[in-house]
Amino acid sequence: MKGLTAFKEKATGVFGGLKPNMEKFEISQSYHGGHGGYEEMEGGDREGRGPGGGHAYDDDDDRPDSPASFEEIERPPLRKIDKYCKAECPCMPARYTIATMACVGFMIAFGMRCNMSAAKLKGEHNGTVFMNWTVAVESHVDSSFFWGYLVTQIPGGFIASKFPANKIFGLSIVSSATLHLFVPFAMTLMHGHVVICVRVLQGLFEGVTYPACHGIWRFWAPPMERSRLATLAFSGSYAGVVVGLPLSGLLADAVGYQAPFYAYGVFGIIWYMFWIWLCFENPRKHPAISIPELKYIEKSLGESAHPTMPSLKTTPWREMMRSMPVYAIIVANFCRSWNFYLLVLFQSSFLKHKFGFKVEEAGFVGSLPHLIMTTIVPFGGMLADHLRKNGILSTTNVRKLFNCGGFGMEGLFFLFVAHSSTATGAMFALTCGVAFSGFAISGYNVNHLDIAPRYASILMGLSNGIGTLAGIIVPYALDGLIQANPTGCWTTVFTLAACVHLVGCTFYGIFASGELQPWAEPPAEEQKVWAPPPGAITNTDPSQAGMLGDYMKETSFGAPEYTEQSQMQQSNAISYGATGHVANNPFAVASGAPPIAEEDAPPTYGDVTNPGQYGYTQGQMPSYDPQGYQQQ
Repeated sequence: MKGLTAFKEKATGVFGGLKPNMEKFEISQSYHGGHGGYEEMEGGDREGRGPGGGHAYDDDDDRPDSPASFEEIERPPLRKIDKYCKAECPCMPARYTIATMACVGFMIAFGMRCNMSAAKLKGEHNGTVFMNWTVAVESHVDSSFFWGYLVTQIPGGFIASKFPANKIFGLSIVSSATLHLFVPFAMTLMHGHVVICVRVLQGLFEGVTYPACHGIWRFWAPPMERSRLATLAFSGSYAGVVVGLPLSGLLADAVGYQAPFYAYGVFGIIWYMFWIWLCFENPRKHPAISIPELKYIEKSLGESAHPTMPSLKTTPWREMMRSMPVYAIIVANFCRSWNFYLLVLFQSSFLKHKFGFKVEEAGFVGSLPHLIMTTIVPFGGMLADHLRKNGILSTTNVRKLFNCGGFGMEGLFFLFVAHSSTATGAMFALTCGVAFSGFAISGYNVNHLDIAPRYASILMGLSNGIGTLAGIIVPYALDGLIQANPTGCWTTVFTLAACVHLVGCTFYGIFASGELQPWAEPPAEEQKVWAPPPGAITNTDPSQAGMLGDYMKETSFGAPEYTEQSQMQQSNAISYGATGHVANNPFAVASGAPPIAEEDAPPTYGDVTNPGQYGYTQGQMPSYDPQGYQQQ
């Protein structure tokens, strides 16, 4: 008890000064890049050399690197849990922690979609028609989730723009997981009509997940890490099928058809507890993010004082509907969704009816293609970023190469599946086809952030909503074929799937783009982003060497080192992460005009009585009281 009392007293001494509002957070005098909001607070009330006694927002040089450098960094107050358990994953930057947690969230969401197919196969395995449902009712149950899922796609984009996207994402999954606990009971009522209503509600909640995820990356993903962060999160969709198919089969076979629903409902609730602990709306609201990572993200995205969110009125609908790159994303999303939902809903049935697999065998064997795809998706994201970052291919060519290559190869291998007569040949072709489609995720699925980062969540809702139509159409199109000819219908099913993919490959290859669209540029007032003077951020001071310490470096693939430090040294005239030219840039010098003289920022450290050491003349000295900058 004495140890606990001493710990409480120490925690009270450290955190007792916290107030309900946003605290002024001061960087310690000896800060060299690293620990975020906890260690720096241990310095108590020490006075610094910055304005107001604080320390300047700068760890790169003795000069400030933006107007915000003259202010103390505002950090959110620590929550009660943060006083005892730091909100971070060890050895992982905050943005990758969010990507990993989003990946797990998608795993749970898509794993829940595998439970119904395992339950139906369990009923058929016992020699009875599952729940005595007719073919029509069974089709309604399979597609009912997508009725609700379709409705909230576009509204989800606006919801994610108006409210914190991280909270929307978390609430959507935990709400669906809670409803999932009631599905087994609902299936026994009114011949399937109640379970249809429950699944519609699940779809309504989950419809905002993809738009909300894009809303998260609007604040968290540096431009040159878009592909890897987005694909890491989205790979959970395929990892969810990898785990969901065999796990649902095992639980249904060992316990009963109800077991997968209860298990995934509990998984979703537990995940949500970790999500609200570790994930935040933007870097400035994260209490444990390191200062180097905070600066890296904000500098790469561009610092806008008052970014406005798009609304229904301000969204350029007319221009968006005339944009062929938007239609390229929509068509690609529909084609990919057709094959994805085909496999999620009917792959186990294909293996059982055509090749005689048992329920648990169909789950394990059927998960193999999705397992390979899960590893391909993040690798494809890193490879796409590598090609863009090193100037090997333009963003447009990278998106087209990955999308068309993935779609074309999957369509080709699906033709082999359609005409295969052995289980080994069919599974080999199916595995190769699904694996190649993993590269397409680095094409169409992150393309929204390229052409319109400001409206990415809205575009994601629009494209994913139309893609959801495939999830509605597939059950109605295939249930009748399967009931009429369970063994011989699969040639038609997979030939149709191959044709759908080849159409999507052709359309995307002709009309897709990776460039910022003119209608997607932010308002003029948000383009006025301050950029540090050339040479203001240098690495010539030997004392600054190793400032970032062992902070995690990005994957380089053998290219010249690209770190957070190098990203911060680049010119910062970018808004919303756009990598292209921003029109009407007020800081751009017109061709032929004389250069505009840049005024150096006031010094942060050192003896201000000698202005020459900072490049000032006596007449240029700032008018503030220099006493606040004298050595204490």
